[in-house]
Amino acid sequence: MSAFVSELARSEVTVPLSSFIRPHHAHYFSGRRDRPHYRHRQYSFPGIPTLLPLVRAFLDTCAVTYSADYRYLFTLLGSELASNAIQHSRSSRPGGSFTLQVRRSTRGLHLTCADRGSLTQRRWGRLEPEPGGTRVGCESGRGLALVDTLATSWGDNAHPELRKVWFFLDHDLDENPWSQV
Repeated sequence: MSAFVSELARSEVTVPLSSFIRPHHAHYFSGRRDRPHYRHRQYSFPGIPTLLPLVRAFLDTCAVTYSADYRYLFTLLGSELASNAIQHSRSSRPGGSFTLQVRRSTRGLHLTCADRGSLTQRRWGRLEPEPGGTRVGCESGRGLALVDTLATSWGDNAHPELRKVWFFLDHDLDENPWSQV
């Protein structure tokens, strides 16, 4: 029996998307302007790396009323926070999850990623981006370095058991390094 269970764990299983998206939240993932005047959207995702395309669909839909560059940048930075939650927190353990909360204002979008806390760190402390994390050839440590470089502002709550990392991205990208490339 245990050989069957381990083989099942290694095999790919197709699961209907509706098992992850509740019907009354389907418009969060549509990629359309069906509800452009929202003020707040929140969704909890299982801490499974293969669901990152679903996370990106959520983020892209949240930014649908902005320019293509803004949508791309918001989705990129939000995906980095989600990836960090999966890779570096207890959210990736069986039954774990993380929550993305998007608040819309007249100036831009504010995203908060709340995860289940650090796998290793047990002391209070702010997160710091890897020095040189945006250099070409870096194998890891790019996530927070990108957020630090490209977000208008960002921070975290420094809590090791229930980490909340946030960023704000001003809808006017004129002063953003992204538009200088």
